[in-house]
Amino acid sequence: MRSSSSVSLAAGRSSSSVRLISPPACPLAAAVDAAIEYLMVKKDFQAALDTCETGLESLSSTGEQEESCFKHGELKAALTIVGIQALAELNQWRGVLTWVLQQYGETEKIPAKIIQMCVLLYVKVNDRSVMKDAVCNWLHCSGNMSQTGFSTVAELYLQHILVPMGQTSEALEFLDSDVGRVAFTEEQKQAARSLVNLQNETNATLSNPHPESVATTSVSQQDMLMQRLNSVMRLFHRGFSVASARIRSISLRRVFLALLLLYLLIVRIDPALPSAFPWLLHLHGLLQQTWNTMFGPYYRANAHN
Repeated sequence: MRSSSSVSLAAGRSSSSVRLISPPACPLAAAVDAAIEYLMVKKDFQAALDTCETGLESLSSTGEQEESCFKHGELKAALTIVGIQALAELNQWRGVLTWVLQQYGETEKIPAKIIQMCVLLYVKVNDRSVMKDAVCNWLHCSGNMSQTGFSTVAELYLQHILVPMGQTSEALEFLDSDVGRVAFTEEQKQAARSLVNLQNETNATLSNPHPESVATTSVSQQDMLMQRLNSVMRLFHRGFSVASARIRSISLRRVFLALLLLYLLIVRIDPALPSAFPWLLHLHGLLQQTWNTMFGPYYRANAHN
C-alpha cells in the first residue's frame, strides 16, 4: 500500500528541515540524508528503512546525554519519520505503530508530529481503531500539552477518529474535558459540536428510518419510473408510426410507378411505329410473351414457344 499524500508531504517537510539545519559532519545527520536519498531519489524503500533502523540503534547506544553533533530528539524524530514513510511504501503499514513504540517505548513519549503522521496513515487505510486508545493516552498525558502540535493532534482525534467511528457522546465529553479546554477555543468547540450534532442526525436517519417516509418515497419513485416508462413508450410508438407510414408511402409510390410504366409499355405504346421506338417495341414484345406464358392458356404458350 502506498501511503497517503498527507503523510508523504509530512515526511518530506520534516526530512527537508533536517537537511537544512543538520551539520554535514555529524554521522547521524548523514544517516538521515542517506535514508532520505534512498526513499525519495532511489526509491529503495527497504534500504531507507534499514538505514533508519541503523541510525536509531546508534542513537539508543549513545544515550540521550550525547549531543555533540545535533539534538538527540530531533535526529530520532527525523529517522522515525523517514522510517514510517518507508514502512508505508513497503505495504507494512499495519506495523507502523508497533515500530514507533519500539523506538520510543511508551505512547506518551512519541512527539506530536509523529503521532499526527500515524493518525493520518491509519485514517487513510480506514483502520482508525488502532490509533484510538494510543492517541487518547497521548492527549491525556500532561507533559504533552505543552507541545506545539498538541491542538492539531486533538483536532485529528476528534474529527478523524471519534466522529467517523460514531463515538459522538465520547466526542462531546472530550470537548468538555481538560484536554478539550486546553486544545480548543470556544469557536472551535462550537464548530465541533455542530459537526457532532450533524453526525448524530445522520446516524439516526440511517438506523431508524420512518416507515411512512420510506413508503412514500418508494411510491413516488415508482410513480416517477412509470411516468418515464410511459413517456419512452409513447416516444417509441410515435417513432414507429412515422417510420411505418414512411415505409408504406414509399412502397405505394414505387408500386404505382411500376404499374404506370407497365401500363404505358403494354397498353399505350403503339407497336405500329417500330422505326421510332425499336427498343420499346422489343420490350413490349418480351412483356407480352411473358404475360401470355404466365397467365395465358396452355395452347397459346406453346404457340409462342
